[in-house]
Amino acid sequence: MDMKQFQDTAFTLFGVHLSDKQLGQFSLYERHLQTWNQDINLTAISDTDGIRQKHFLDSISVMTVLRKLAIHSVIDIGTGAGFPGMVMKILLPDIRLTLVESIGKKVQFCEFVAQELGMSKVTVTKARAEELGQTLEHREKYDVAIARAVAELSILSEYLLPFVTRGGIMVAQKGEKGPAETHTAQNAIQLLGGKVRFVHQVTLPGVVEERYLIEIEKIASTPEQYPRRVGIPSKRPLR
Repeated sequence: MDMKQFQDTAFTLFGVHLSDKQLGQFSLYERHLQTWNQDINLTAISDTDGIRQKHFLDSISVMTVLRKLAIHSVIDIGTGAGFPGMVMKILLPDIRLTLVESIGKKVQFCEFVAQELGMSKVTVTKARAEELGQTLEHREKYDVAIARAVAELSILSEYLLPFVTRGGIMVAQKGEKGPAETHTAQNAIQLLGGKVRFVHQVTLPGVVEERYLIEIEKIASTPEQYPRRVGIPSKRPLR
């Protein structure tokens, strides 16, 4: 997949037109990802086609949910090498973006890429979601909280929903178990102040596995005891 095919696919599948500037940012991002990945395990997917299909286009797919919203702030939990948050910033350059990652080398990479791509209003934080979600600076301060393949949905909801302001949304990028996880997590989502709005199926070129975007609206404040202490949500998921 060359960059023209990448550009055409983004428009055909997701209605996203990539400008020459944005294509240049994606090319630079890709180059730095491949270079850093030679020394640091940023991602298991490092070939050009894999990056464009399974990282870039997968992240761009989130626009099927976000394009209809007025978005000023986004937080990406467990961002790794910057997906999907950094891609959202390329597409929506005016948003205030916070990337949260617990591994120092990945934090350094995201900081480097943001600088190299000339991005402003980007904060990269080395932290755990359970701790950050209890701080006044971040709690219920974001229009959108997003994560990709971090944990099952009931756990992920406890990580993400505390960051979302009322009327905002949480978006979870999930694999083939997405619909089943959504059904299982209904009670946890409601307890945390959310309501499932829609489950979007996503098709990616060259990817056989089913992909879903779980869109959850924040309709009430999250009770103050959530998120629980570090490690507790994954050990004792809400049911």
